[in-house]
Amino acid sequence: MSRAEQYAALAPEVEARWRKFATSDRIFYPALLGMVVEEVRVDYCRMSLPHRPEIEQPAGLVHGGAIASLLDAVMVPAVGAAYGREARFSTVDMHVQFIGAVKQQDIVAEGWVVRRGRSVVFCESEVLNAVTGRLVAKSVLTYNVSGTGSSG
Repeated sequence: MSRAEQYAALAPEVEARWRKFATSDRIFYPALLGMVVEEVRVDYCRMSLPHRPEIEQPAGLVHGGAIASLLDAVMVPAVGAAYGREARFSTVDMHVQFIGAVKQQDIVAEGWVVRRGRSVVFCESEVLNAVTGRLVAKSVLTYNVSGTGSSG
């Protein structure tokens, strides 16, 4: 069973809303980097970051900042899909371990909620080389949530 299959499907309208994350009329940071939502479920998301030269560091490797950004951004739909549009949430703590490098290849991230409290959500995410499947980085994150309402 894949990690995604461990998580329940979202209501179709909630899934449709979060599949549009990183794509809108206004370009936000995830779209600037080129992130794409591939799958979103209850407490889970998978996003890809297609390779392009602009996200490399001078040695030709994918920049650690781009990898860390993907580790963080993959959590936004996973965390946010449980709340209504009025909810506000942000990363308050993030620990990243860089385990391997990736050169001129796409990367993919999976993020999942470990535990939800009333105002804090604990999360984990991983980035893999999309071609080889090798682990590139992993992260433990904490999100603060306010203004929560019903799902949607």
